Amino acid sequence: MSIQPAQYPSMMRELRKNFDRGRTRTLGWRRAQLGALARMLRENEKRIGEALAADLAKPEQEVYLGELSLLYSEIRHARRHLRRWTRPRRVHTPLVGQPGRSWVQPEPLGVVLIMGAWNYPVQLVISPLIPALAAGNCAVIKPSEIAAATSALMAELIPRYLDSRAVQVVEGAVEETTELLEQKFDHILYTGGAHVGRIVMRAAAEHLTPVTLELGGKSPCVIDEGADLASAARRLTWGKCLNAGQTCIAPDYVLVTRDQRDALIAAIGAELDDMYGEDRLKSENYARIINRRHFDRLVGYLDDGEVSIGGRYDEASCRIEPTVLTGVDPDSEIMREEIFGPLLPIIEVDNLEEALAFVRQRDKPLAAYLFTRSRVSERQFVELVSTGNLCINDVLMFMSVPELPFGGVGMSGMGQYHGKAGFDRFSHLKAVMKRSRFPEIPIRFPPYTDFKLRWLKRLG
Repeated sequence: MSIQPAQYPSMMRELRKNFDRGRTRTLGWRRAQLGALARMLRENEKRIGEALAADLAKPEQEVYLGELSLLYSEIRHARRHLRRWTRPRRVHTPLVGQPGRSWVQPEPLGVVLIMGAWNYPVQLVISPLIPALAAGNCAVIKPSEIAAATSALMAELIPRYLDSRAVQVVEGAVEETTELLEQKFDHILYTGGAHVGRIVMRAAAEHLTPVTLELGGKSPCVIDEGADLASAARRLTWGKCLNAGQTCIAPDYVLVTRDQRDALIAAIGAELDDMYGEDRLKSENYARIINRRHFDRLVGYLDDGEVSIGGRYDEASCRIEPTVLTGVDPDSEIMREEIFGPLLPIIEVDNLEEALAFVRQRDKPLAAYLFTRSRVSERQFVELVSTGNLCINDVLMFMSVPELPFGGVGMSGMGQYHGKAGFDRFSHLKAVMKRSRFPEIPIRFPPYTDFKLRWLKRLG
């Protein structure tokens, strides 16, 4: 039975009581929970696939590629490095602090809240749960109610595999979420849109609770002059069509030089034929839009440009075929809002400098992509584009590297997780100094003299 809002205070008391008793602090407990998490995913791959098919019509390969494989990799990485992450981190003690030792001691924060999103409804609750458990926290999981089948499955499976005295799942919509946010947590991680992100941040401010916000944004893809168009088209098409474009780091629009535009569009069309066939709305390799509200929003964007590829849609199945738009006004609605669907505006520029200026004039994105053969262009892009994550000559693939932190900057979010960055995000890095009782150095104590001051300046 789902936990009701009236039960939230007692749930929080129990979680905090178990945390205070030290239940989650031992390495043995943390390793066991991470192992149980991996076992939960492996033993229920079929059911997870069925739930994601019900919510998003995700093909089986996309379930594994976009959700499960990343989680298996992160769990392995966390278990492999857990002992090293939890060790005291020695730092230099200056002469004035001698004889003594100084170090940073990671310690768990307490009870954390993880609020997932509907587009990757397994990955986006389990991925932050991995470092939260590795850091020794208790956790409350709030899956997205929009992906109802997956939310129900997570609410069923997590209590069966994980320690229910330390991990709880809460389902529900706006009313339940509002009540949940009134509770005092030690950290909140939210993945979703900026509107709800502001609500989460306001609620967290009441308790001075730190937050990590993963908010998405308009991730640009720049095609440099002389880039390998065949490779760019293949990888760009895959990244844009994965989960029918409902990916927060999907390429949101393309900037390409005028003399390469038509060749790029032709290459994208050929890739779409190879990947999804001629009738892409009926392809078994292509997901659907999550619900009618998002479907209608995306269909409305079709009028913001000229359809060069695609443009068809089916209301009954909530499917929109991959669509390339040209002649898009940079100030149109499709260029102001995150698309979060299979529509790809292509905008012409004269050169890389114009593309860089275009990107830099807008809010900082969650991801940015460059296809190029030039080391000079690569260096310019890395130095001048401020983004949460950056990838050269591919899209999305930085997610496969557990050591790379993931997170936004500016309007695309705040805070990072994955790997050690996630462990540190869910830890308090406590500063510790230990000094010997002997010998005592009297120069810091009154009475003050010119002699003592001279030595203090030398030691400093």
